This record gives sequence, structure tokens and C-alpha cells, in this order.
Amino acid sequence: MQGTVKIFDAPTRSGSVLLDDGTELPFDGEAFAAGGLRLLRLGQRVNLAMDGDRISVVTLSTFPLPSTD
Repeated sequence: MQGTVKIFDAPTRSGSVLLDDGTELPFDGEAFAAGGLRLLRLGQRVNLAMDGDRISVVTLSTFPLPSTD
């Protein structure tokens, strides 16, 4: 799944993304850390992995999602 960064708070490493249908989903610092990133910019496209109804991984759209095997 992909989305666009709406909010990113560097100190907490959390924020939210907008899905293509306009739905806003929050992510926490754990999901950010799982993607191996250092920083996100507003408007940046990202790949998302979901664990139920929560985002478990956020990474750049040019990066593959980490394997969950």
C-alpha cells in the first residue's frame, strides 16, 4: 500500500499519511524505525505495511518493504 506523508514529527518519529482515497492513518515511531529511515518530508510518497488496522512499517516508495518471514 502507498500513501503520502501528511505529518511527521522528528522528535517522536511519528506522524500520519494520507492514502490515495483520502483516508488519514497515523503511524508511530516503531513503524518508522522498522522502515530504516532517518527523516520524512511532508508530501513524500511512502510504502506502508499494515498489521491489522495499524501501520507496522513506513518506508520510501523507492525502497522495498522489509520481509516479514
